Amino acid sequence: MTFHDLFVEPFSYGFMQRGLLSAVLLSLSGGLLGSILVLRRLALMGDALSHSLLPGVALAYALFGTSTLALFFGALIAGLLTAAGSALLSRLTRVKEDAAFGSLFIIFFALGVALVSLLKSRIDLMHFLFGNILGVSPSDLRLSALASALTVVVFLVFYRSILLETFDPIFHRATGGHSGLAHIGVLCLTVLNLIAALQAMGIVLALGLFLLPAVTAYLWCDRLSHLLLVSVATALVGSFAGILVSYHLGLASGASIVLSLGVAFLVSAVISPRYGVGARLWKRVREGKGVLHRAD
Repeated sequence: MTFHDLFVEPFSYGFMQRGLLSAVLLSLSGGLLGSILVLRRLALMGDALSHSLLPGVALAYALFGTSTLALFFGALIAGLLTAAGSALLSRLTRVKEDAAFGSLFIIFFALGVALVSLLKSRIDLMHFLFGNILGVSPSDLRLSALASALTVVVFLVFYRSILLETFDPIFHRATGGHSGLAHIGVLCLTVLNLIAALQAMGIVLALGLFLLPAVTAYLWCDRLSHLLLVSVATALVGSFAGILVSYHLGLASGASIVLSLGVAFLVSAVISPRYGVGARLWKRVREGKGVLHRAD
């Protein structure tokens, strides 16, 4: 098989071009947001947000069918209710925010499953559960472009605030920063991008495009600016590789992208020269400590 057959010929089709463009747009915003979620230990909250979109999607589907606008607003309302509800519960009760997120996520996801079970036809809805990046429409691309552009602009304009809130929120508040607003802003951007990724990646796999590039970059980078750039680059390369794999092997496109990113993460976890498993074990062997104790 020639280079043209492997890398060029697949993108002679319109659906492959739209799929690649969607992946590129989502990789830009996903790589940025995923880095902040990882650094602020909000990865599980992001997962809760993605799953909590299901009842909004299911209800909008039941009432308005496959209308992209209706599905968007249904998912948006469900996601914002989860984010705002967990923040409210953590401030007005003794329940911590992660526990509030987990509780609301379970309730919303169960509600979504119940609504799905009532639907007569579930075929189209399955695309929103597991994604079909090769079936994105022009309206899906416009939503992805909007979410990506808004995320990039926010990071460019508020980079200093994001940096301070991520690494030193106490100093950020002491210098007049709006910590709560920054936190809610990150969650709202996450919700918007998860909604934009619904058609491409699905509710179940969408967060993989956010977190896997970020944790991969985290194994290589010590500076936030480098982390953001490497995370975005990893997302772009992984998405491109995943789409090609799905085309040549006939695999599900969203799953192929996530698996490609997963391979990059697992390889990095082993070979990273400073933070990888191999480097840590070799360091302990050289120091004569053995390898059975937890690395410092």
